[in-house]
Amino acid sequence: MSDISELETRITTALERISAGVDALAPTKAEQSGEVAQLTAALEDERTANAQLEERVKAIKEKQDSTVQTLSEEVERLTKLLADEERALAKLRQVNANLRTNNDALREAVSQGAAEPHLINKSMMAELEGLRATQSADRNELDAVLGELNSLIAQAQSNTVQSKENVDA
Repeated sequence: MSDISELETRITTALERISAGVDALAPTKAEQSGEVAQLTAALEDERTANAQLEERVKAIKEKQDSTVQTLSEEVERLTKLLADEERALAKLRQVNANLRTNNDALREAVSQGAAEPHLINKSMMAELEGLRATQSADRNELDAVLGELNSLIAQAQSNTVQSKENVDA
């Protein structure tokens, strides 16, 4: 990108020097007027080339800006998905730890011959919470997969539209 800016600066400087040189030439003789016309034509050619280069630079900059914007949005989306996955995983770990603790307490109570109903209820509640956490983690994973699929579909549709525009042009 800096090469294009440098080339653009050099071309602009050259055009200014040519323009100053043409202005300094006064058509005092008939033979000089032909040379001035030739230089004027060369100047116009250079201006046209410069305008084309400026348009190319502008198009490249717009494309780069849109690409950066798209990538920023993608990073933001993936960061959110990762945070959701991390929360679901942390909850799943906590629920599983609670389930192990309750099962240990239930085993201890059964080994002592005293099966206490509140321990069974706590164990069942922990198991249900574990199932809910697993379902939530699965849901987050499905959402991530659907997000990727939607992104790929949008990209494919964009490519199809661009292909049609290129064919029509």
